[in-house]
Amino acid sequence: MAGRPPILFMTFTGNAVLALLATQSFAAAQETTQHPPTTQAQYERWQKELSNWGRWGTDDQLGTLNLVTPAKRKQAAALVKEGFAVSLARDASVAKEIDNPCPIEWALTMDTPGTVMDRIGYPCIHGPGTTHLDSFAHIFFDGKMWNGVPRSLVTKQGGAARNSILTMKNGIVTRGLLYDIPRLKGVEYLEPGTRIFPEDLEAWEKKTGVKVGPGDAFIVRWGKWARRAKVGPWTNDEAAGLDNSCIPWLKKRDVALLGWETAGYSPQPQGDLPKSALHNFVLEILGVHILDRGDFEALSQAAAARNRWEFQLIVAPLPIPNGTGSPVNPIAIF
Repeated sequence: MAGRPPILFMTFTGNAVLALLATQSFAAAQETTQHPPTTQAQYERWQKELSNWGRWGTDDQLGTLNLVTPAKRKQAAALVKEGFAVSLARDASVAKEIDNPCPIEWALTMDTPGTVMDRIGYPCIHGPGTTHLDSFAHIFFDGKMWNGVPRSLVTKQGGAARNSILTMKNGIVTRGLLYDIPRLKGVEYLEPGTRIFPEDLEAWEKKTGVKVGPGDAFIVRWGKWARRAKVGPWTNDEAAGLDNSCIPWLKKRDVALLGWETAGYSPQPQGDLPKSALHNFVLEILGVHILDRGDFEALSQAAAARNRWEFQLIVAPLPIPNGTGSPVNPIAIF
């Protein structure tokens, strides 16, 4: 159900509140029974069975971006019918808030009658307040990153000698598809802790007639920013998100880029894997770069107004030598 501000519970009697909470607890328990969490044993087995390491050679640093071919870029360009463009980025903010503990730093450095200059700093590129692109040098599995490259090639002094953000200097231009799960469910947004399963993704495909495939950018919305606009910011980064059972689905679909508002879901069911399990697996084992902390509200409205859920997507990171990520302003063009 769409979220409501907690203060509204004051309008119910005590018994009504207890009944509502009991209903929600039963629904959560029922979902866990129908969809038990992915086990650690499954997760470790998938690291071997689903790995893309070596698929494009031992020196590869692009991962599934290899699937964004000239033909794929031409296909994406053909989706531009109106020339209408919309950003997928959250506005940068200098305000420190409970859901943005590490804001950007901005100030004017010169203010004269003829010239004004400013500076900007991102002390936390990978933080929750910045729409950014993760490089493969961001996360490690057992001392290795994408394609088996050792952790030792990323140092505090020199940054990432391999798998840095600079590998994407030429940008990502491909077919993007929005999977708008709140619209599928008939709500404004999903509640934190809601898990999105492969059957949800395929139900969306059946509803819209579009399907993500090799070389595409898979953009999934749960409605974080719609919820924030209604109830305000909240702590602990609680969120809805893709269930870990989506990992084999993502492998099968061969997506080139995964975009979302938040990484992982919480609260989590008892016995579940760590919240970052899917994020880390997709990035380092499947070799899918992640567009993290996007704001898809304007995209959702534009797509719904046109009943068009595919578009050309352009993502251009800053050319930061040895960087592990970059702020980005992704653009969808209809």
